[in-house]
Amino acid sequence: MSRNLCVTLGAAVVVAVLALVGCSRDTAKKMDSAQTAVPPAPSSTVAAAPTAPLPAPEILSDVLSRLADAAVPGNDKLNLVQGAGPETAGALDRFTTAARDGGYLPMTFVANNIAWSSQNPSNATATVVVHTANPDHREFTFPMEFTSTPGGWQLSRKTAEMLLAMQNAGTLPPTSPPAAPAPNPAPPPGPEAGPPASPSPTP
Repeated sequence: MSRNLCVTLGAAVVVAVLALVGCSRDTAKKMDSAQTAVPPAPSSTVAAAPTAPLPAPEILSDVLSRLADAAVPGNDKLNLVQGAGPETAGALDRFTTAARDGGYLPMTFVANNIAWSSQNPSNATATVVVHTANPDHREFTFPMEFTSTPGGWQLSRKTAEMLLAMQNAGTLPPTSPPAAPAPNPAPPPGPEAGPPASPSPTP
């Protein structure tokens, strides 16, 4: 659970406790006020999907390819992740290092089923197929979300945190252990000893 979520839940608990205390002190007043008309709750409006076209699959794949490039330092990838700060650079470097050490690099990405997000209509979602160099884990699929900026598309913060959390938890598919060396061949058998020679007769 993230720190922001913990703070939010903690604040909600405090508000609930204060509300209960106030209720116990002013029970009579609240009973009287309950008779008054309650104004209707404001209706929530659903944001419309953007009128701009959805991003092309290769645009989203390029974002992921640059993020997975171990030759590019994390500081040069901050514009590829929504809300990334200086502390994100180290996490990105650790992610690509773990992928390289696990035998997954180079990776290629194919974005499919691109659509506007139902929760954040300005974001785009995609089902991304990841192809790796690891012979035991050649392909796997992730649902990902991307956000649009004036400079181009970025990986959403929610998706980036999910991927980094997987790396921190060590849940990337493990690589197979190296094959054990072949045992040394047994030495060939020596010549069999024959029967002892009979003594030659004395003249």
